[in-house]
Amino acid sequence: MRDPAILRPVEASNDLGLIGPDEPAYRLELTAAELKVTYTALRALMNDYGHDEYDVQRIVRGVLAKLPPAESIESIDLRLPRGRPRL
Repeated sequence: MRDPAILRPVEASNDLGLIGPDEPAYRLELTAAELKVTYTALRALMNDYGHDEYDVQRIVRGVLAKLPPAESIESIDLRLPRGRPRL
């Protein structure tokens, strides 16, 4: 049985074995629940940074842009117990 949240290193393409700034560093497989938690955490992180951290916001927005549409992620039910707030 495979672990659904395995990080897989991507082969480096240069002689030194270093990952370039625009090259993928990892591929990440997530379950639906893990995807929703990741999306929610990234949104919270982006909202916590002020105007001085524009470079971090840009990176977080770039990661969010790689995820499926927000509507499909927001519709994921984490099956939390009733009476508990939904993410």
